[in-house]
Amino acid sequence: MTTTPSGSVKSTAAGPGAGDEIAAPMQRREVLEALSGLLLGMFVTLLSSTVVSTSLPIIIADLGGGQASYTWVVTATLLATTVSTPIWGKLADLMSRKLLVQLALIIFVVGSALAGISTAPGELIAFRVLQGLGAGGMTALVTIVMADIISPRERGKYMGLMGGVMGVAMVAGPLVGGLITDSLGWRWNFFVGVPIAVVALILLQKTLHLPVVRRKARIDFLGAGLIAGGVSALLIWVSLAGSSFEWISWQSGAFVIGSLVVLAAAIVVENKVAEPIIPMHLFKMRTAVLSIITSVVVGIAMFGSSVFLGEYLQLSRGQTPTHAGLLTIPMVVGTFLASTLIGQVISRTGHYKKWMVLGAVLMSAGFALLGTMDAHTSFVLMGVYLLLLGSGTGMVMQNLVLIVQNEVAVTEMGVASASVAFFRSLGGAIGVSVLGAILGTRVASLTASGIVEQQVPQSQLANLADGLPEPAAVLQFPQPLRSVVQDSFAGGVTELFIISAALGLIAILAVALLKERPLGTRTAVELYADVQAENPAPVAVDDSAMMELADDERDELERPALQPVGTGIAEPSGQPDSAQRNLTD
Repeated sequence: MTTTPSGSVKSTAAGPGAGDEIAAPMQRREVLEALSGLLLGMFVTLLSSTVVSTSLPIIIADLGGGQASYTWVVTATLLATTVSTPIWGKLADLMSRKLLVQLALIIFVVGSALAGISTAPGELIAFRVLQGLGAGGMTALVTIVMADIISPRERGKYMGLMGGVMGVAMVAGPLVGGLITDSLGWRWNFFVGVPIAVVALILLQKTLHLPVVRRKARIDFLGAGLIAGGVSALLIWVSLAGSSFEWISWQSGAFVIGSLVVLAAAIVVENKVAEPIIPMHLFKMRTAVLSIITSVVVGIAMFGSSVFLGEYLQLSRGQTPTHAGLLTIPMVVGTFLASTLIGQVISRTGHYKKWMVLGAVLMSAGFALLGTMDAHTSFVLMGVYLLLLGSGTGMVMQNLVLIVQNEVAVTEMGVASASVAFFRSLGGAIGVSVLGAILGTRVASLTASGIVEQQVPQSQLANLADGLPEPAAVLQFPQPLRSVVQDSFAGGVTELFIISAALGLIAILAVALLKERPLGTRTAVELYADVQAENPAPVAVDDSAMMELADDERDELERPALQPVGTGIAEPSGQPDSAQRNLTD
């Protein structure tokens, strides 16, 4: 192999092990160039998940709908992201990762453009699903590509940078959405991402050059369908329960039992197929299990806080979408600074556990403090709480992927990375659905009791006849109805933060139980070269080089599929920094 100026690996050998050279470590500038399009693409796709959060009350009021529609505009994207993430991860182990990233961005662009021209809640939800499919690809593929070109020891600082970008995208969404809604209209929340994604596509084409592993694709479509069906049924249940039917009812039983049966069937399939979407042996690995548990909580923290905080600030505190977004800046700052700074420290020292424990503690504390707010809490105090929450999330989020990548076999880097992202997205989707259902039920209960306690005149109740009120309309409600509505939303949202704080205790315990291991110093490309030397594997060829080959030359390079290597890869003699270990402790 030879190394191109951009740091890509190009094969010059006739077959595996026939004089291949390992690519020299890329310099920081080269890595940043290669990651430029990835980070920009990831930023815009994640931004789409929360950019509508501050404008959702206006969107739903404009299109017509209630709390269920409000929740599903967000949940639909998270659901699509969740169920597609492991599929993207499996594809990344089988074909060109650069092509997959470009495909994910194209799907996202199409979904965004269509969402911007929606005329009804149902249309908007459907197009948000398409956006979610593209976002799922970016969620899975960015960390996989980073593993290709950066060793675990050095990956910490770049993971920190990526975590900072992710955090800013997630929590800056409300600010950007508010500014756009107040100036251009809510539809531009969807249009604004299109040109950014196009720029990301151009950067990817020019700067990202990866080895292409040619393998016969064997996609577990049955397993993917069962996982998607089981998770979807579960999310639909928690979204509808309490509004369309009671939590304890035959409908709830049908959804729950059906979901569990389908997911059980998925587990059976995943245990039997040759190349599962989510390898079940990952769940025999202590680090993977604890990381997955923590990922679920982080997902709730990322999505739940940004979505329902916007509702609190507008419906309870009377803020405009722009002001609501500005008030989340402390969380943006905390997430970005903690992620980037701690990432640098981890790369320099090689130690990550103590920082992740501290992050989990700060995250839980931030939720608990947010749970003490009411309709009159000081915004300065709220900013301090958000700073703590953002800092904790930034310390934990991306390091979960790093420590799993540090231990799995290089041939399963894609599915392992995607599995952590899958459960993070699943946590967000379930969190938004469950918390949204709880919020709807709780607000209705608090409003009903408030109407009685405040003796609201019957003539004022007509203001609540059309479902979820627009924030500006709440400010025009006559007293005492206005106070009742504002107090009800404040009470409902802050109760959700208390629930999230309790879940944060689980994350603290899970991270505390992690067994810290030395971070490896070799990239996935280098590790894969070792596998090629011992297995009849395909040759890694640069994307651009493969396109230039004639058909007969290309056929010569496409070797038989790599044989399974079990639970890990034997490290060459004398390499103490093994990134591949047994999957059991």
